[in-house]
Amino acid sequence: MDISDVAAIVTGGASGLGAATAARLAQRGAKVALLDLNRNLGAAHADSIGGLFLAADVTDERAVAAALDRAVAAHGIARILVNCAGMGPPAKVVASDGTPMPLDRFAHIISVNLLGTFNLTAKFAARLAGADPIGEERGVIVNTASAAAFDGQVGQAAYAASKGGIVAMTLPIARELARHGIRVMAIAPGLFHTPILDSLSEAARASLASQPPFPARLGRPDEFAQLVESIVTNPMLNGEVIRLDAAIRMAPR
Repeated sequence: MDISDVAAIVTGGASGLGAATAARLAQRGAKVALLDLNRNLGAAHADSIGGLFLAADVTDERAVAAALDRAVAAHGIARILVNCAGMGPPAKVVASDGTPMPLDRFAHIISVNLLGTFNLTAKFAARLAGADPIGEERGVIVNTASAAAFDGQVGQAAYAASKGGIVAMTLPIARELARHGIRVMAIAPGLFHTPILDSLSEAARASLASQPPFPARLGRPDEFAQLVESIVTNPMLNGEVIRLDAAIRMAPR
């Protein structure tokens, strides 16, 4: 699919991987709408790339439907969806004091990362299914999993489960949406330099950066965005999860 002049939606587009993806798509000529909860960062980044900011919680069905309606009114039917919204504070199943993880804490991470991704995917696809195709396809969905889906560490039970769910639903949704000419892919990034890591010390970031075999550094958000661009423009990429992790395999801790 030619990115130029098509409408795109990026969730979590205010910062990190989502911000880099939104910027790259805009640079390639897409009409980009950013969906995020951070109004200040989101609006500022949308202005900087000539895009549209939409404030919405990805787990709220009505808010998401309204945001997609606004995006369509501004840019026309969206052909590209990139789901980057997510969170994952670490928590052990059994804390050091012997107490179990509260179920609502586990459920919240699943809700944002997995249910939020599905919520956008379903509502986006339902709108796109009735649109005229562009060449042989109608559009593409790129979801964000994680290397933790395959080798989650201690303290990542909820996060790994949420990202594993994204991995598991990639192929069945791709198979279902194939009849509409809508492709579905997922990227499983490893260690990337996003704002979440800025709270760590320089020594801690250096330790993380030394773990990938090659290149032995943190990934750059634009390298994630570069892969999104490749997926969008290559119609043979469908129903697959691509690890973008410099060959890292996470240690237990």
